[in-house]
Amino acid sequence: MGTVVSLTLPAALGADKLAAATAVVEQLFAGLDETFSLYRPDSEASRLARAEIALPEASEDMRRLYADAVGWRLLTEGAFTPERPDGVLDLSGIVKGYAIQEAGTSLLALGLRDWCLNAGGDVLVSGSPVLVSGSPVPGSPESAGREPWRAGIVDPEDRRTLIAGYPLGGRSGAKLALATSGSAERGDHIWAAGAGSGARPGSAAPVFRQVSVAAADIVTADVLATAIVAGGLPMLDRATDGWDIEVLAVRAGGELLATPGFRR
Repeated sequence: MGTVVSLTLPAALGADKLAAATAVVEQLFAGLDETFSLYRPDSEASRLARAEIALPEASEDMRRLYADAVGWRLLTEGAFTPERPDGVLDLSGIVKGYAIQEAGTSLLALGLRDWCLNAGGDVLVSGSPVLVSGSPVPGSPESAGREPWRAGIVDPEDRRTLIAGYPLGGRSGAKLALATSGSAERGDHIWAAGAGSGARPGSAAPVFRQVSVAAADIVTADVLATAIVAGGLPMLDRATDGWDIEVLAVRAGGELLATPGFRR
């Protein structure tokens, strides 16, 4: 997927569990990359883009993820969309969050309760960075009051500087995911909502340079961060009204808009 993936685990884990955790994450991301990457000419996504196969003939994973993306398009009133303005199916706006989510499910299935998974700055956590004997299951009464993971958000004008931090996990009911979208890392690559077939990323002046969303799950965080960048202020209002999220948005001029959770 053209991104760096890192997994942080308690050092006290044995070598076998560390190796198993690393392997399951690597295999999952590699498998999804083979299917969904438009940078790989042999991928299923590239074959769809070249019209060598039609969507009804695609794999179950492709059709299922496309259906999820269409659902998000309806929920965001078009701010998030699985098609580029030129008509090419592009699921990159949802597949990374899906990959992180599936990797997290696999780590829990291995019996790992305390970890932080970071894929290109989008973060999903479980438990706490402080390992205690018999770590409780996330969400259980015993998990309340543990030390949270602390995710930093970089300044889009200076990648060496943090503009904010947000606690993830560590207690029952805490947000577990944080996703950031914008032009600071990869340039203008997000299609503005309502862009026509001749539009290009960056052809309209964006309202936001960068948007970070904290949510209970990584797919919601990732999709809404992208949707807010694409949809501007109307989508920011829609997202904060319709979902249990926290948002930190950096406007094009550098001003910050923050919900109460980020202000705290």
